[in-house]
Amino acid sequence: MPILDLGREADPVLTRVVEEDKVRWWKKKNLRYLYFLLYPTCMGIEITSGFDSQMINGLQFIPTWNKYVWAIEGPLLGMISASYNLGAIFAVPVVPWVAQRVGRRWSILIGSVFQCAGAVIQGFSQHVGMYIVARMILGFGIVFCLVSGSSMLGELSYPKERPFMTSMFNASWFVGSLIASGIVLETAKISTDWGWRIPSLLQCVPSLVQIVLIFFIPESPRYLISKDRRDEAFEILVKYHAEGDRESIFVKAEMVQIETTIQLEAEVAKQSWWDMVKTPGMRRRTSLAAAMGLFTQWSGNTLISFYLSKILIMIGYTDTTTKAYINLGNTAWSFVNGTTIALISPRFKRRTMFLTGAIGMLCVYVSWTIAMQQTMKGLEPGNKPNKAAGIAVLFFIYFYSPWYNIGNNALAYTYMVELFPYAERSRGIAVEQFFVRGAGFFTTFVNPIGMDNAGWKYLIMYIVMILLEICTIYFFYPETQGRTLEELAFLFEDEEVAEKAVMAVEKTIHHEGGDYRDGGEKGVDVVGHVEETTPEKK
Repeated sequence: MPILDLGREADPVLTRVVEEDKVRWWKKKNLRYLYFLLYPTCMGIEITSGFDSQMINGLQFIPTWNKYVWAIEGPLLGMISASYNLGAIFAVPVVPWVAQRVGRRWSILIGSVFQCAGAVIQGFSQHVGMYIVARMILGFGIVFCLVSGSSMLGELSYPKERPFMTSMFNASWFVGSLIASGIVLETAKISTDWGWRIPSLLQCVPSLVQIVLIFFIPESPRYLISKDRRDEAFEILVKYHAEGDRESIFVKAEMVQIETTIQLEAEVAKQSWWDMVKTPGMRRRTSLAAAMGLFTQWSGNTLISFYLSKILIMIGYTDTTTKAYINLGNTAWSFVNGTTIALISPRFKRRTMFLTGAIGMLCVYVSWTIAMQQTMKGLEPGNKPNKAAGIAVLFFIYFYSPWYNIGNNALAYTYMVELFPYAERSRGIAVEQFFVRGAGFFTTFVNPIGMDNAGWKYLIMYIVMILLEICTIYFFYPETQGRTLEELAFLFEDEEVAEKAVMAVEKTIHHEGGDYRDGGEKGVDVVGHVEETTPEKK
């Protein structure tokens, strides 16, 4: 049993209303249009991150890139990879302020402009120092987009699809990763500097798409309500959550729940970083955000994402084309299982999925370490090469991604959006990003040094980290599945505060649509959704 009280959700009044809605999202014209635009504008943000990770991994296969930056090895290779995260760390203090000040859409636009600028400088770099600065600019911009994009997905999506939308946010990382792998595979054939300059420049394409389309989606209704723009928020909820039905009981109840919750949050929140540690509940959330950030980078994933080429050389694969195809195959496999898992994981309890993924990663890393030791032993002078062990290493590298994707990829942003109330959501995700980028900076810088000096023994560090991750999940992670964001807003707070929001929602439902606790049989239809259908002929 967990050693701490893992929190409590408010009475799921609105969740029960949502469960009565049996119309699928693709049969709702306005919601379908919204989701269609949310993919390139919000989910597409992680395409840039995936592109970056795989591009740096793939460029190591290109001789002209290695020659250009003076035979990159050890610390310099680590610095080039880590500079992206270093730039992101600098952005963390200002991103929540910008998101709360100008809104989610403008924050995404600002971040996208930074990323376009960074990609152009990166592509036309004249020396390694310029390349590192360009990557820092790229990293600085990505945090604006990640914090506001993940929040926007959670705050605009209809509650029934929200977990899947936020899970697909991280899954789009593999889209960018797969695209970068394919591009680098082809540009590696170019014998000039354009072999690495072309992929470096193409990194700006997802950001350009976001710049063009971001104002075609509505602003977050929760942001609008927090700025006393209630009418605008109501119109957005009516259009996308009720297909234009202004009398929808669900939308009226949703408005009351959002307004009441934001008002209750405002009574204790001062919209400052101090809020993150001011109360026991916020300290719990902040600690969990920090742990999530660390574990998403210290579970061994950066070893594969950034340094697969180095691992392959260590086990005897030195041919550039062979390494490139192994990399492409792993990327394609990660895309398939990552996308599939993102659609499945949100259906299950969060704690269960996090634990399942972490235990699977532990088993893979233990097996991988043993196989790696045997492979490297066989490559020592005087020993017979152990090809079977080398193939086993490749298997475990491929087998790692499904376990990582079950929790740390599919549910990372879903969990963060559910864990933090609106008033602190931007800061909460920024805290998580600070630890993501800090841990990422450390691992990407240290990984090549550790592999050069410790060989297969370096993998033992990640085994220890995954064991710590399992203990943290089991003892400290609360369950958040199956509730609206407002029902989770007071997860760690006084039950009386949560009850105020519940009473306000119940009052609206009972007044407008009868007693919903009796199954919705009294009064009018409490869901009030409109399905896009063809009128039946009589």
